[in-house]
Amino acid sequence: MLLDTYGRVATDLRVSLTDRCNLRCTYCMPEEGLQWLGKSDLLSDDEIVRLIRIAVTRLGITEVRFTGGEPLLRPGLVGIVEQCAALEPRPKMSLTTNGIGLKRTAQALKAAGLDRVNVSLDTLRPEVFKTLTRRDRHKDVIEGMAAAREAGLTPVKVNAVLMPGLNDDEAPDLLAWAVENEYELRFIEQMPLDAQHGWKREGMITAGDILQSLRTRFTLTEEGADERGSAPAERWVVDGGPATVGVIASVTRPFCGACDRTRLTADGQVRTCLFATEESDLRAALRSGAPDEEIARLWKLAMWGKKAGSGLDDPSFLQPDRPMSAIGG
Repeated sequence: MLLDTYGRVATDLRVSLTDRCNLRCTYCMPEEGLQWLGKSDLLSDDEIVRLIRIAVTRLGITEVRFTGGEPLLRPGLVGIVEQCAALEPRPKMSLTTNGIGLKRTAQALKAAGLDRVNVSLDTLRPEVFKTLTRRDRHKDVIEGMAAAREAGLTPVKVNAVLMPGLNDDEAPDLLAWAVENEYELRFIEQMPLDAQHGWKREGMITAGDILQSLRTRFTLTEEGADERGSAPAERWVVDGGPATVGVIASVTRPFCGACDRTRLTADGQVRTCLFATEESDLRAALRSGAPDEEIARLWKLAMWGKKAGSGLDDPSFLQPDRPMSAIGG
């Protein structure tokens, strides 16, 4: 198992399939994009499947989340999902996406064995979407989410980040829309993972701000710690249920003590935390011919060194050099 010195056991693997993205969200990357990884730096499809197999069969991983960048840009995605669905024991599999390519891929992903999707959507207003993402693709995202729901990739979870002066007034509207369409909405506090290193704690929209706004229109009943478990989102029942809304408050209400995640970057590095400044290289071991036992040992060693928390409240906190698109959400 992937145990650390604080007694936490990682059972949830986040796998970044590419650092590329077809949006340019202001809280993630600059308008001109980034210097993308070279093809030879990226793990091949076979290498990704091998690492997931080792994680599932030798290290106790029970859930796999495919991320990016934008994972739908990975040409071999459907095949990767299909091979991972054949593993014994079979892991639960989900995908975090911007939704642009879901309309054409949802049915194939479901047939391959994907269980559900998380879709990023920060606004219901197309003009605000264009400002936030620097792309005019709002309609594609909405249609992609509907396609995922119709394909059975449910529950479809919606991830929303609120930004001051842009969409910070939309929390109640987003929740009303999500309830109507049977989506599960999750608000995420903006985190210091932008490539520009422009994040500032002052003025950010906090979990408290979000809940205060939602309560102007809805009655929220907290589910409690027993229901939450190791999930990053605190959840509230909306108007007596069955709908719920979640808030992932990585900055103001960190949940590091219950973290059960390990992360694999698109170029084969193990990360113990989104905010880690160190990585452990599995790609080199793969390509040097290391057996599964050795790769599993290196992965265990990496996770054993996981820190107690993210360090966001430490005055000496340094934002990771690699942005969210390279790390995988």
